[in-house]
Amino acid sequence: MDATTVLAAINGNIATVGYGLAAIGPAIGVGIVVGKTIESVARQPELQGRLTVLMYIGIAFTEALAFIGIATYFIFTK
Repeated sequence: MDATTVLAAINGNIATVGYGLAAIGPAIGVGIVVGKTIESVARQPELQGRLTVLMYIGIAFTEALAFIGIATYFIFTK
């Protein structure tokens, strides 16, 4: 087996691992957004409704990063 065949066999596995690593960022981001929202509601309970809406918007934008990561995987694979 030559080096090109080995590299081609490893390439698909590295792409999958790359997406797995790329999904860690949005997961951490969602955790931070939810944690800060809970902290904010604990400080000012009267703003719970407004903060919850903002939290869901923040989660949506953060999860968009994961969708971009999986779209990039499909774009750059053959």
